Amino acid sequence: MRPDFFRAGRALIAVLALIWAAPVAGAGPSHGIAMYGTPALPPDFVSLPYANPDAPKGGRIVTGNVGSFDSLNPFILRGTPPWQLAQLTHESLMGRSFDEPFTLYGLLAESVETDAARTWVEFTLREEARFSDGSPVTVADVIWSYETLGRRGHPRYRGFRDKVAAIEATGPRSVRLTFAEEDRELALLAGLRPILQKAQWEGRDIAEAGLDDVPLGTGPYVVTDYEAGRFVTLTRNPDYWGRDLPLRRGTANFDEIRIEFFGDDTVMKEAFKAGLLSYVREFNAEAWATQYDFPAVRRGEIVLSEIPHGKPSGMTGFVMNTRRPPLDDWRVREALITAFNFEYINDTLTGGRQPRITSYFSGSDLAMRPGPATGRVRDLLLPFSDTLLPGTLEGYALPVGDGTARNRAALRRARALLEEAGWRVKGGRLVNSDGRPLELTVLLQQDGLVAQTGAMMDIYAAALDRLGIGLRVETVDRAQYAEREAQFDFDLTMMRRALSLSPGNEQFFYWGAEHADTPGSRNLMGMRSPAAEAMIRAMVTARTQEEFTAATRALDRVLTAGRYVIPIHRYAEGRIAHRADLTYPRENLPIYGDGIHFLPEVWWQETQATKAGNDESR
Repeated sequence: MRPDFFRAGRALIAVLALIWAAPVAGAGPSHGIAMYGTPALPPDFVSLPYANPDAPKGGRIVTGNVGSFDSLNPFILRGTPPWQLAQLTHESLMGRSFDEPFTLYGLLAESVETDAARTWVEFTLREEARFSDGSPVTVADVIWSYETLGRRGHPRYRGFRDKVAAIEATGPRSVRLTFAEEDRELALLAGLRPILQKAQWEGRDIAEAGLDDVPLGTGPYVVTDYEAGRFVTLTRNPDYWGRDLPLRRGTANFDEIRIEFFGDDTVMKEAFKAGLLSYVREFNAEAWATQYDFPAVRRGEIVLSEIPHGKPSGMTGFVMNTRRPPLDDWRVREALITAFNFEYINDTLTGGRQPRITSYFSGSDLAMRPGPATGRVRDLLLPFSDTLLPGTLEGYALPVGDGTARNRAALRRARALLEEAGWRVKGGRLVNSDGRPLELTVLLQQDGLVAQTGAMMDIYAAALDRLGIGLRVETVDRAQYAEREAQFDFDLTMMRRALSLSPGNEQFFYWGAEHADTPGSRNLMGMRSPAAEAMIRAMVTARTQEEFTAATRALDRVLTAGRYVIPIHRYAEGRIAHRADLTYPRENLPIYGDGIHFLPEVWWQETQATKAGNDESR
């Protein structure tokens, strides 16, 4: 691991800041496109900076998912597919570099072109681009994919299509999208839509696809075997068309990736210790420090790798469903946040090793600043002052407990807020003016975090009980959870929103009123905030770094002071326990750290022969 990773990351952002304000003129077709400025990699780049272009191919890895699956189609709302599937089997016109805030390079497309105002974007397909059945990727496939996923696909694809005025072929291998509104990010988002084969779905409704209807992809892996709810086997396509592309050199190195499914995280971790899995990610710092000293680690057969990153904290915590009273009252939400004894919970469950998330973009330059809003941030927020919750303009910080199990002062503050909202204690229970008790249900999924979140809820339930609030925890399998989450059937549930160094249109899907009641939406809290949407619009139309940063900091204030989520700890680094023969480019970690773009994308299996060769080269 590079000790100077964060200095290098900050240096990269500083360099980008210098070029952020540079105008992007329409200068003809290009090999890549950046949200601001120009791509960091030149047209003749050999590989991504965090990939090893000489990595050997071969080997097999087995990974584990908690839960089940009943679909192999990750592009529609119906069913629950393995979360890794879309990235491993399908491709888009452009691909990301995860060592830059938001830059795309040619993948299915050999070039991209846009005008200075980014009112349109045009892609030219590579002549050699192929689906896994050997058929060419055509302009008709591209247009069909945009139209079909934009109308019948998962809700995450539909918002983009509504912002496109026209999609048309401009040549045998070129397609142009003209946008219906000012939004500089749309030119990049257009390059990230998955491309499916039109012929496969002729006369069929993709939205009703069953388990056996596996979409043909263009990616390096194809589904070769599966058993519903138990495993999926992905095999590297020996005829993969893009193996020699700069964006693909040193990636997709394993011949086979098998995904096994487990009923809970404990069973999955035991399977790893028994040698049945090749690696696991650990999200609990306390478990990482205390539970990874088993014999295989001591023998050197298992290696513990820590992968830092330079991205914002995002938001991880328990989201409150404001569609349901009394969670539509900010005072009740503030009381529930105040009663959550984070300092005690963090010390008990993680040994205090993981810092708390303080806002949605904390840990980055995009985070809101302490105290009252000033300058451009204040100017952006002032027109909405009559709708903003207390603390947005004045400054808001999460309540801090005293670190004791009783946390009496915090509970007194919580009780005062609840009384202000019209709740009174009667017979030991908190009731409203109609005599209805305050009872809440927390919905949890059986996944890698269930043990930790369940333990948090046990402590939290005891605190709420002292306030007279009943808290019931429901833990369900992944399929049930996906259905209930999609229908917003919960009071509180676990939410994880990873946020990038270049947030944009996805923020509408996360927080926009248009998606508040759309089944499957990521707007789990059901927020409807004109201020938040105005800040997002300011972000995607910003022409300079200063404008963009101010708009993002203003959005951070609206979200954080909205009291929609009870934040828990942030994941400052990735923790991966893995077989000793699995390795990665340790001196060139991406600024976005770990993720599917990192493991399994750029890892490889190091045999004795390749290790000897690497030792000689050093």
